Amino acid sequence: MTSRVGDITIDCNDPELMATFWSAALGYRIFARDETGVAIRGATVSPDILFIRVPERKTVKSRLHFDVCPTDCGQDEELARLLGLGARRSSIVGSGSWIVLEDPEGNEFCLMSKRIPAEPAPFHDA
Repeated sequence: MTSRVGDITIDCNDPELMATFWSAALGYRIFARDETGVAIRGATVSPDILFIRVPERKTVKSRLHFDVCPTDCGQDEELARLLGLGARRSSIVGSGSWIVLEDPEGNEFCLMSKRIPAEPAPFHDA
């Protein structure tokens, strides 16, 4: 027997803001929302990402973060696009192969230099 990650849940103050940012950053779509938060989904079997409203703000470095990779451009172009969407540079220094950024609520993520293929178009509405 094994398990799979079904959802990644992120506590946040503004689920709509976070879902909008991450949908644009990852090419996902918002597929559900209710009084607790907003959910986004990719085109394939990747886990859904849930943004759940909590009253407290982030206060320390995240212990879990996303590494995102450009799919159709270089790291510099993707950096400009993510900054345009609302990301900002972190005070945490990356290496030559990654840049540490923060999403609109200050959650760290890394923009990697390696490119990976884009998700394929869905063959059905997951």
